Amino acid sequence: MFGPFERAVAGRYLHARRGERFVSVIAIFSLVGIALGVATLIIVMSVMNGFKADLLGRILGLNGDLSVYGVSRTITDYDALAGRIRRVAGVEAANPLIEAQVLLNSGGYNAGGLVRGMTQDDLRGLKEISNSLVAGSLDEFGSDDTIVVGTTLAERAGLTVGARLTLVSPNGAATAFGTMPRVRAYRVIAIFDAGVNDYNASYVFLPLHAAQVYFQMPHQVTQIQVMTRDAENVGPIRTSIEQALGGTQVRVMDWTQSNNAFFGAVQVEQNVMFLILTLIILVAAFNVISSLIMMVKDKTADIAVLRTIGATRGAIMRIFLMCGASVGVTGTIAGTALGIVFCLNIERIRQGLQKITGTDLFNAEVYYLEHLPAKLVWSQVFEVIAMALALSLLATLYPSWRAARTDPVEALRHE
Repeated sequence: MFGPFERAVAGRYLHARRGERFVSVIAIFSLVGIALGVATLIIVMSVMNGFKADLLGRILGLNGDLSVYGVSRTITDYDALAGRIRRVAGVEAANPLIEAQVLLNSGGYNAGGLVRGMTQDDLRGLKEISNSLVAGSLDEFGSDDTIVVGTTLAERAGLTVGARLTLVSPNGAATAFGTMPRVRAYRVIAIFDAGVNDYNASYVFLPLHAAQVYFQMPHQVTQIQVMTRDAENVGPIRTSIEQALGGTQVRVMDWTQSNNAFFGAVQVEQNVMFLILTLIILVAAFNVISSLIMMVKDKTADIAVLRTIGATRGAIMRIFLMCGASVGVTGTIAGTALGIVFCLNIERIRQGLQKITGTDLFNAEVYYLEHLPAKLVWSQVFEVIAMALALSLLATLYPSWRAARTDPVEALRHE
């Protein structure tokens, strides 16, 4: 498509001579603009993908892919139901548990919290907790006075292994003076770091029997937490569980139903960020148009001479197409490399900037996670590359067409 003649002339035009520096500077700015736009788009999309994947993984790891609730407040025959659920294809675990809100008290610290009552085996199977212990162990978990807490709660309340944490439940015993809240202190045997600030600050774990005694739910649970092999395709498994539990007074809810608003908002934000950042590349593409138009204006006499010695309109158009395309392709390649390198080292870059500025650039209390995640999705990277190249090439069409239509007679008349 591009012959040696077109490549030679385009290369000569791209190397500005004295007196032509201004056009070259505009081309450089266009190249830098495309590179920064491509890099920014890749970085932002990767961070959004990482945030979504990391948060989804941690939320599902702690909450399960599905939950089975009783039509009434509790489930009584939970062992039999859990056994039927475990026999469903695609189910990895079905853990009965009690979940209820309480007031957490330790010395002068008071805060709302969420209690989860689980058996020792089920808590060990919850890898987000059992594999993230920073102090203590789960060996003693099972005694009626033991409790497991998160790192954020331990720091705020001044808790260590062996310390006492008091739980206060408003659903107490009815007396002549009104309802008396239930109050009981538990011994901290382990501290975990789940990687999600909300869980570290408000979730505590009790042995299932202790939770049943405390909440006055003998031989009852509030839900059955279900883990599956494929959380992305949880719909068919939910249908199979509903069929397996047919005739029982329960309802099944998967993570897409319980967290659809949150993850839907993340997806909308990702799409909006893609559209907004695409404008950066579009602006850079307009810079390519302006630089090429100025180049065509500056090379009018050269175009006329080339036409008179036999260059066709197609050759002239290809020359300026190569000039513009070289800026777009070089900028896209540079931006892609910059974006990928940045994403692969984003956490180290964040920590370095924090040390330099002395500020917290990723507050765990605001962003839920305690590190800055980035996940490169290569299909998205290729989409960004294709879009940048397409915009850059489209930007060269009009100036190249104008150059090809230059009348050599009119151009040389004023020389």
